[in-house]
Amino acid sequence: MTEVPAGSRPGPPVVPPVVLAVDAGNSKTDVAFVGSDGSVLASSRGPGFQPPRVGVAVAVDILASTVEEARAEAGVTGTVEHVSACLANADLPVEERDLTTALHNRDWGRTTQVRNDTFAILRAGVDEPRGVAVVCGAGINCVGMLPDGRTARFPAIGKISGDWGGGAGLAEEALWSAARAEDGRGAPTALAATLPAHFGLGSVYELIEALHLGRVAASRKHELTPVLFATSAEGDPVARSLVHRQAEEVVAMATVALRRLELLDEEVPVLLGGSVLAARHPDLDGRIRELLAAVAPKAVVEVVTAAPVLGAALLGLDHIGAPSTSRATLRAHYG
Repeated sequence: MTEVPAGSRPGPPVVPPVVLAVDAGNSKTDVAFVGSDGSVLASSRGPGFQPPRVGVAVAVDILASTVEEARAEAGVTGTVEHVSACLANADLPVEERDLTTALHNRDWGRTTQVRNDTFAILRAGVDEPRGVAVVCGAGINCVGMLPDGRTARFPAIGKISGDWGGGAGLAEEALWSAARAEDGRGAPTALAATLPAHFGLGSVYELIEALHLGRVAASRKHELTPVLFATSAEGDPVARSLVHRQAEEVVAMATVALRRLELLDEEVPVLLGGSVLAARHPDLDGRIRELLAAVAPKAVVEVVTAAPVLGAALLGLDHIGAPSTSRATLRAHYG
């Protein structure tokens, strides 16, 4: 988390003070202007936020068009009190600092606070900023936070930072197992039939060829993750071992975060988010709960369904010291 001090940009505050909340993921961006009473003055949705692909300047330009659309609807002029931005690809402190500078230079807010987008999911699911969230979508990440400002987090930038799984990773592992099953290097698995069948193909070799030559776009590999879960549900041991490995990784990250925040023996929410976990696959969900209960018996596991932009807005209201009634109003808006 990186913050620009309030005194860095003088000027009269907006009355009533408002928060610009941003939840920017890889695939979509949600922004909202929120009043100090928790009312949502305006909101808009735009494309994903991908600075590693297009560069920070272009990514912020794209974000700016979404912000300005909401600003026009809200009738907000000038600088708001605070910008609370939870951004994908803000994985390292240096990235948070760079993105904070880029957003603050837009003069959107008197203060600007940038966090990784996983914090938005965590805050959306808790009544106070206390708990741990594990997000498993295309990748996997985990964060924890306490009301005193302490946090626990991971770099979460792929295998080089020790990560395993997520939707993209599971698809790769499923393909790896299926290929080895078909050519005899690995254990037999129904994945050798179910994965190519998803694309109307008759063998893993045909699928490998289609992916390699671009006849099946590489971006479609994520479609194989639900096939993996369906194959596991049918009782295939190899597919099930991958599902269970994912559960182990989720619990490993949550356990470390709880330990770092000295919450391992406390009654505390552990929130699950992202497309893989939100789907509530029975075997994955049940295994996570079983494993976590063994190490953190008082932890309360819940799946977050609230919009992440709610979490970004709540973090903004926390920052400006808005009353608890404002948070209740905001939650009611997002259902």
